[in-house]
Amino acid sequence: MKWTKQRINNLFFILGVVMVVVMMFTFDVSFVELWDHICHAGYWLLPIIGVWIVIYGINAWAWWCIIRSTKTPDEHVSFLRVYRLTITGYALNYATPVGGLGGEPYRIIELSKNIQQDHAAASVILYAMMHIFAHFWFWFLSVFLYVALALVGDLPLTAPVAIVMAVIAGLCLLAFYLFSMGYRKGLVVKTIRWIGKIPGLKGWSTRFLDRHTDTLKNVDKQIASLHKEHKRAFYESLVLEYFSRVVQSAEVFFMLLLFGIDNGGDVTGLVITYLHSILIVAFTTLFANLIGFLPMQLGVQEGGFVLSIAALGLSAALGIFVSIICRVREIIWIIIGLILMKMPYKPK
Repeated sequence: MKWTKQRINNLFFILGVVMVVVMMFTFDVSFVELWDHICHAGYWLLPIIGVWIVIYGINAWAWWCIIRSTKTPDEHVSFLRVYRLTITGYALNYATPVGGLGGEPYRIIELSKNIQQDHAAASVILYAMMHIFAHFWFWFLSVFLYVALALVGDLPLTAPVAIVMAVIAGLCLLAFYLFSMGYRKGLVVKTIRWIGKIPGLKGWSTRFLDRHTDTLKNVDKQIASLHKEHKRAFYESLVLEYFSRVVQSAEVFFMLLLFGIDNGGDVTGLVITYLHSILIVAFTTLFANLIGFLPMQLGVQEGGFVLSIAALGLSAALGIFVSIICRVREIIWIIIGLILMKMPYKPK
């Protein structure tokens, strides 16, 4: 059977639908309790879900910066097209296992309707790298945010906490070094060769390199050129991706306000509450990404919210509520993404 782009699109769509069904039946609470949580959220669900319109817009803008630096002048792709692929790509990332990589092949296939396939592949790989790179910056700077709040007496800084913070900072520094090597020299060809060292995959790696050597080297060349020749696009994308995580913290902020947690309710109290929200998102995403091979990080994200919220001295019940509402938000946006996948598109 010949795997056309439409058949691959249908495969991704079916996979997404299956994972939504799986997720609906793998909540750690009954449907009655789930409905109680949703009712408790009430009208706050609107800003919690709506803020992701902004977040995905920022993500799309970050990716668009990269696309503009990798495509040729005669290739055209609109921001709305990139925005649509951003939402559908993340919907598949949420729904698929293996570290949430389902959206990247889909994005390459769809974007290749607008620009050359090697340019599409390069931009998708570069954006995926930037997305992860920004994660490490988010975690790294959150360590200093925690220490700063601890120094003013807002949060505890015990010896075990200090050790954990030092380990996180050290891992981030190591990641910065590895990313710098990848951005300078490219990493696609080296990654395929490394995969060939895994037992049973040497033959596949050799055949894949033989068939696609020129294309892969071209992708590596474009990866290296982003940092060397398009520094403005590189740093714009990095700042936007980092900022998207700061905005993402708003959904946790809304839920804290829902529970009456506002540190006094004045401007200073609201700022402190938002900073706490940033830390909750930072440490939850760190925990979830450490075990990212599970579909939608089932159970991992929930545990991450409970642990990170408890670390700030808040109740475990709040952590469970936040995790459940975030899971509901994910399902809604996955459904939106799947609908966008099936909406007809005619490249111009």
